[in-house]
Amino acid sequence: MSQGIPETMKAIRYSTYGGPDVLRCEEVPVPAVGEGEVLVRVHAAGVNPGDWQIRSGLAGDRFGLPYIPGWDISGVVVSTGAAVTGFHPGDAVYGMTANSGGCAEYAVLPAGHLAPMPKTATFIEAAALPQSGFTAWHALFVQGNLEAGQTVLINGAAGGVGHLAVQLARWKGARVIGSASARNEAYLRNLGVDAFVDYTAGLLAEFARSADLVLDTAGGDGDWLLDALKPGGRLVPVAWGRYSAEKAVKASVTVQDVQLPPFSAAYLEELSRLFDGGQLRVTIDSEFPLEETAKAHEKSESRRARGKIVIRVRPA
Repeated sequence: MSQGIPETMKAIRYSTYGGPDVLRCEEVPVPAVGEGEVLVRVHAAGVNPGDWQIRSGLAGDRFGLPYIPGWDISGVVVSTGAAVTGFHPGDAVYGMTANSGGCAEYAVLPAGHLAPMPKTATFIEAAALPQSGFTAWHALFVQGNLEAGQTVLINGAAGGVGHLAVQLARWKGARVIGSASARNEAYLRNLGVDAFVDYTAGLLAEFARSADLVLDTAGGDGDWLLDALKPGGRLVPVAWGRYSAEKAVKASVTVQDVQLPPFSAAYLEELSRLFDGGQLRVTIDSEFPLEETAKAHEKSESRRARGKIVIRVRPA
């Protein structure tokens, strides 16, 4: 390896699918850098629902074993491939890996998946933004075509994607209805929602047929969300849910498929601009050291996190 880069590193890895107990902190080789890639010394890694869903076997065996979880990272560039011109050793960056591997002391990312960190963000905050921020942006503005003056209902508004979607929709000039459990009402009102729905109590009559767009970040049984849409409205899910096709047709609304669009650093640049401008903030539910990644997975799997869970790989 190059000078200053060790041959091995600590990483969280599992060799069989199962519960959080299958996660092990192991010594593994530092990944090699390809021509268009960047090697980053990881400071923090974001936790997403996909991490425990893959670990548990819900995603099947498409990713292969052994497996290092973690898609979102922040850190410092230590080495670049021959074709990389936009990054240099010492740059503080954040982004999303091409095939997981973020819960480790070093990670390799395509240069096109990286951007300079927001100037006002900590490494913990930056690691929480890439996948959730990208997902919220794409669902609202690319799939949902949300425009100023429209109304959007965001289901799961207190979660990792949801709380960022609330802020992005407000920045766009939309009216925002936030749906979550009752314990999150004060949090979401402070975040700026115009109205709140306790999903456990059902949809109030005043919100029926009031939304141009519904963004469902929670999945599950989502038929009640169809009742919130105006005729011609659209439901954009970012988690797999169950929606009655017959009911959607009767209500003259459209239910889109869950999309897994290709990631681009262009989205990170927009998120950085909004973060540094004060229009976007990230709520950190909890931090865990690398060695306690299993506890982070347990918290994520409970579906009770407010905002984002982050793995602290290097001490602050």
